[in-house]
Amino acid sequence: MNLRISPSKLSGSIVPPPSKSQAHRLIIAAALADGVSIIKNISFSEDIKATLRCIRTLGAEWQISDGILTVRGTGRNRIIESDLLFDCGESGSTLRFMIPVVLALFGRGRFTGRGRLLSRPLQSYFDIFNEKGINYELNNDTLSVEGSLKTGLYALRGDVSSQFFTGLLLALPLLNDDSRIISTTDLQSGDYISMTIDCQKKAGVIIEQGENLYVCRSSVYRSFNASVESDWSQAAFWYAANAMGNRIEILNMNQSSLQGDKQILEFIESMKDTGETILDVSDYPDIVPPAAAVAAFRPADSITMIEGAARLRIKESDRLSSVSEVLRALGADITENPDSLVIRSNGRIKGDCTVSSFNDHRIAMMTAVLATAADGPVTVKGAECVAKSYPDFWNEYRRLGGKTEEV
Repeated sequence: MNLRISPSKLSGSIVPPPSKSQAHRLIIAAALADGVSIIKNISFSEDIKATLRCIRTLGAEWQISDGILTVRGTGRNRIIESDLLFDCGESGSTLRFMIPVVLALFGRGRFTGRGRLLSRPLQSYFDIFNEKGINYELNNDTLSVEGSLKTGLYALRGDVSSQFFTGLLLALPLLNDDSRIISTTDLQSGDYISMTIDCQKKAGVIIEQGENLYVCRSSVYRSFNASVESDWSQAAFWYAANAMGNRIEILNMNQSSLQGDKQILEFIESMKDTGETILDVSDYPDIVPPAAAVAAFRPADSITMIEGAARLRIKESDRLSSVSEVLRALGADITENPDSLVIRSNGRIKGDCTVSSFNDHRIAMMTAVLATAADGPVTVKGAECVAKSYPDFWNEYRRLGGKTEEV
């Protein structure tokens, strides 16, 4: 679907969708628990659908009604199917969380997905598999793993993705003895790990923390009731829109949230005045697109340096490249480096152009925000990709006054 977006100011109130990151973790914890868990405020995005498909393959049962998810966990009653195939869609979180969980439960499984999913880095797990004697084969669009996840010490680089830590944190308490996870480098995106530990705590699983060290005691997941917070990484686009002259009241945001992406507020504040600003995004890669949109709209002659961004190259698109291409098409002066962007604002957003979404939900939403301040219409190709994380984005955009036309 290609959408032509005509410049218009947005106004009104909005409640951003539930946190996808928190929902993934709560859903998996509920699937591993004894009994029935209730999770409120669930959005049926494509990534959440992927995790729900996978927990059904685990043997959990679930139903969703009016945003309330009821999960009957597997507990200790797990049936091993002859073909354990887990369809992870395009969800990197689902894939990386489920791999160690499946090994802990069954000792084998196959994983498939779409788009760039199976080309995104998994080497951190492969290094562990080589060390622990777990067999794996990555063949086109399918990853097969077989072997026992054993108790012991697990060493991971902390500067690749916190998702590998979360996968092991979820899985290791299922084993019969205690295990430890250590980070061999400075840890990035540690807030996501804190979110994992908080979700496990709701299910009665306590992770002991030290400096770059996590101790996973053998535990039993218990059923629980929880509610998913609104998502700061999605709200970031509406905050960015406000920084570009729109007037949106953003409701239901937890200012004390463990979600690191609330950093968008500080980033926007630091870009208010003319001058040179450095944004270190090493812990907040998902908010680079909205932050970059604000950077492009800053007063003329402002310079924004977005640093610590190497991991953006392994997202749904190569986001350093895709952000650069879209901003450049809209008139920004942008330099793309191996792990950073330098944006020199000229104080305006050019319109009358067509850009690709690169099948990346955050690039499509970034373009929508930029279009509100453009000199003319902006057409975005593949606009339907927002369904990956924010299925109602375009409906909400229009409700707030955005003007779109399918072309």
